[in-house]
Amino acid sequence: MFGTDWLLNMHNFKYQIFTSVIEEKIKSGVFTSGDRLPSVREIKEQYQLSITSVQNGYDYLVMKGWVENRPRSGFFVTIKTNENIPEDVPKLSPAVRNSEFDKKVKLTSKSNKSFEQISFNTAAPTDLLVPQKLILRKMQEVIRKKGASILRYYPANGSEVLRNQIAERITKFGCKINAEQLIITDGALQALYIALASVTQPDDVVAVESPCVFSVLEVISNLKLKIIEIPVHYKNGFDVDYLKDAVTKNNIRAVVLTSNFHNPTGILISDETKKELAFIAQSNKIPIIENDIYGDLYFEGERPSTICNFDTEGWVMTYSSFSKTLAPGIRLGWLNTGRFFEQAERIKFSLGRSVAPIFQELMIHLLEENSYERHLRFFRKQLEIQCIELLNVLRLYFPKDCYFHRPQGGYSIWGRLPKEADMSDFYQFCESQKIAFTPGDTFSYTNAYSHYFRIIFADRITSESMLRLKIIGEKVKSILDENL
Repeated sequence: MFGTDWLLNMHNFKYQIFTSVIEEKIKSGVFTSGDRLPSVREIKEQYQLSITSVQNGYDYLVMKGWVENRPRSGFFVTIKTNENIPEDVPKLSPAVRNSEFDKKVKLTSKSNKSFEQISFNTAAPTDLLVPQKLILRKMQEVIRKKGASILRYYPANGSEVLRNQIAERITKFGCKINAEQLIITDGALQALYIALASVTQPDDVVAVESPCVFSVLEVISNLKLKIIEIPVHYKNGFDVDYLKDAVTKNNIRAVVLTSNFHNPTGILISDETKKELAFIAQSNKIPIIENDIYGDLYFEGERPSTICNFDTEGWVMTYSSFSKTLAPGIRLGWLNTGRFFEQAERIKFSLGRSVAPIFQELMIHLLEENSYERHLRFFRKQLEIQCIELLNVLRLYFPKDCYFHRPQGGYSIWGRLPKEADMSDFYQFCESQKIAFTPGDTFSYTNAYSHYFRIIFADRITSESMLRLKIIGEKVKSILDENL
């Protein structure tokens, strides 16, 4: 197994110059299993890299499973087996449910309690990933430059400069957003609250993805809405056919979903599905509230598009935040309101006049100087490395009939234990080992995910955490043996 320390200080990842070429040739069949790859010295000369960079690149390919290192022989293409992705996801009843979440809230609070532990349950950047020096330096510059002006109210819908920057940045990804329809919010959850409150009343029915991150379910519960849960499948993502059927049978007032790197599964919705969802919204006049908070955290290729890209009539309300990509304490998000700007603006004003000016000015500086994009390049690569490392550990130490889904981006791995496993014993043992996962029950109003749990890879994978995961994996085996 590889530790992540060998890449912690590599900000530019120069090895990607050749690793991306090798990966593409393997995927396209130019290189096949057993083919010998160019030597370290050949790559060094061809790409003008240091031996260390080339070795790091080959280590990266080995960790991803594309390449194997044969001592004294070199590097060879290995057989990358297709993952056996199960389709036996829980079946959900199409019934409308009241959003009762009291029991879930207690479970969520318990899973987030603080003690000396290795945390795999907090979906936020840790000290390992937060660019502390950059943020603190820029905040000091903001204070010196702006002085007392950052102690005054800013416009209720946010700084005009910042709104223009965000609109310009999103447009680069193919999504034309009018800066006049943007509202700067106090984080992503406030953006979701404003969007939902703008288009619903208590007892209205909303469709929501399932599994769904519990913070979204809590907002729905607080607004006293009723819900229909729409399944998210491993292979095809959000079940559009299920939604179509639900729309014909129910007066659905809004759809809430994550288009890019769904939490907790990490699934990316295809552009074809995004286009179809935009059409459903327009043809049925149903607002779609799109969570794009993880859109910048893609592991391969280019930044994915949004449902908003395919919306021509303003029925898609997209929201995001910088808390997941910079630091959790930076409470600054945004909401593209579409055709619902007037309603959203009134609700935002009632929740507080403006977001902290210092955060708005900080983001203006980071976006203006391209510091944010440079940070993201390192941030994404570090997340991917930690994801691969953690997946390798989980698959090595847990029983073979457990399943851990490989995400395409974001923060989380969605794990499942066999139905024979006693989950109460499992969580109690995890707590005794001071390892924290998020129970699957918190991701639904139903009990459909009782044998699932979410694992976050936002913190460093250490030898200590690997040892504890090994111990927990052995415990799972013993739990299963006891129930045979």
